[in-house]
Amino acid sequence: MGRFSGKRILITGGTSGMGLAGAKRIADEGGRVAVTGFSREHLEEAAAILPADALVFRNDVSDPDAVAQLVDEVRKLGGLDGLWLNAGYAQVGSIEDTDAQFFDRMMSANARAPLLQLAQLTDLLSPGASIVLTSSTSAYESAPMASVYAATKGAMISMARCCAAALGPRGIRVNVLVPGPIDTNFRNFMPDDVRRQFENGLVNQLPLRRVGTAAEAAAVALFLLSDDSSYVTGSQYAVDGGLTMR
Repeated sequence: MGRFSGKRILITGGTSGMGLAGAKRIADEGGRVAVTGFSREHLEEAAAILPADALVFRNDVSDPDAVAQLVDEVRKLGGLDGLWLNAGYAQVGSIEDTDAQFFDRMMSANARAPLLQLAQLTDLLSPGASIVLTSSTSAYESAPMASVYAATKGAMISMARCCAAALGPRGIRVNVLVPGPIDTNFRNFMPDDVRRQFENGLVNQLPLRRVGTAAEAAAVALFLLSDDSSYVTGSQYAVDGGLTMR
């Protein structure tokens, strides 16, 4: 009997990186998972890796109408015992280059989408369910080129605290995963040389002197999704090699 035996867990952005690492482990520990993604390639890879009873489907978080489709898919599970709102994307730019389209696109995907998803999925959550929202250490780093992305991830933290207060009477917990430099495809929008320079600069700031793995970040998310954290809500868990300990 694993920690997730009989549990039904939805992970948005679960077809690659931390989300997929978490989905695989949940399945290994007896749970049934549903994962969303956007890239056809990642969807196919996830479907090949996860068990046959896993739900793997495309969902565009930037489209508010896609929430209805998400709810319809989740109904196939008969409800949820855990929800990891992990989908999102990053893009950087100077303050001078920021315009309404740049701001709205990232805010829609990273802040509006998880709140709308949570609003529509709460009725499907079982008593004692757990919700995890993925933020980022970018909310604390003061990176000059990441003001909009950092704002979206700061919004996730504030949102989680409010939702923890609202859903607590139902026994539903809400916590935040705050990953730092994790080795995933999340920064693939950067040219290779820029990404390496960026990551090397971060590593030099870390007490642990290395980038974390997707599995290491997922392990903390799964602690928060499991009954092991039954008295934890409204909290932030940094998985960042010590980046934000200063």
